Amino acid sequence: MSNSVVIAVDAMGGDNSPNKIIAGISHYLQKNKDVYFRIFGNKKLIESQISKNQINNVFFEVINCDDVVENNDTPLAAAKKKNTSMWQAINDVKDKKSNVIVSAGNTGALFVISKLNMKMIENISKPALAALWPNKIDMNIVLDLGANVECDEKNFEDFAIMGAALHKALYPSDDSRVALLNIGSEEIKGHETIKKAYQSMESKKNNLYEFCGYIEGNHIMDGDVNVIVTDGFTGNVALKTAEGTANFISTELKKALSTGLIAKISSLANISNLKRFKKRLDPRLYNGAILLGLETPVIKSHGSTDYIGFANSLDVCVKTVRGHLIDKIKKNISI
Repeated sequence: MSNSVVIAVDAMGGDNSPNKIIAGISHYLQKNKDVYFRIFGNKKLIESQISKNQINNVFFEVINCDDVVENNDTPLAAAKKKNTSMWQAINDVKDKKSNVIVSAGNTGALFVISKLNMKMIENISKPALAALWPNKIDMNIVLDLGANVECDEKNFEDFAIMGAALHKALYPSDDSRVALLNIGSEEIKGHETIKKAYQSMESKKNNLYEFCGYIEGNHIMDGDVNVIVTDGFTGNVALKTAEGTANFISTELKKALSTGLIAKISSLANISNLKRFKKRLDPRLYNGAILLGLETPVIKSHGSTDYIGFANSLDVCVKTVRGHLIDKIKKNISI
């Protein structure tokens, strides 16, 4: 297992943990063997689930932790607890025993503890939270999604480089095309900070990506660009709006196709199309947000996802390591 990607796993974070965490690892190992897990948490509970899922012990080791970061812990309170599964998993990456860390636990605590334990990449002043977001053609990288409410033009330029580096790590055969999320596509639209970022990015050539100007919210899913940059406040609102809209459409469609005989017959006749539609909107397939800007990628799995969603976050872990994400950022970042 010497060439394996080593993942530090906080097994106690999120709903139904460690059950879903271990089930997710088992699901991932069905198709991917070149990975090794250092699993942090309550050893007794974890080993019970490992036995239940019949995971071969060549793929993991369990490191017992007596404490847990609770969902209602403040980031400051969580940072004071040094023997939690989250702290120890992050520290494992800091000590270079693991290549990457993943947690489904308290988001604020994960970010604060990560920043306390890990160095920022040189010349990057703020980290950014990035996530996968489907478009008509394939997939977008969108950042920042909540790490920074206020940003300056240098932050936007850094986010573009980090987002493009992540896109190339996940999709190495695709060209990265970056756009700034704005209220219009014309150069004169938007606040002064975003206009300064536009002018700076327009004037510089970057080997990592093609700058495509502004994009409006109603064109995010068109597929004309694949890296979308914004501040954390706007990005988080856009993400939650998109998630709510997708849930609304899925719920209303299901309701419409289960009411009345004709609707039921119609749904049966189009069952394959409906399955494809449902899969396209399944948030588990895009699970695994990434905190960018630190010396090691930190992967945040959604706390409410199930074992399939967690398995997908493990896939993101492996791709960021094998795609040399950090090296790509360091090579292209500027002062």
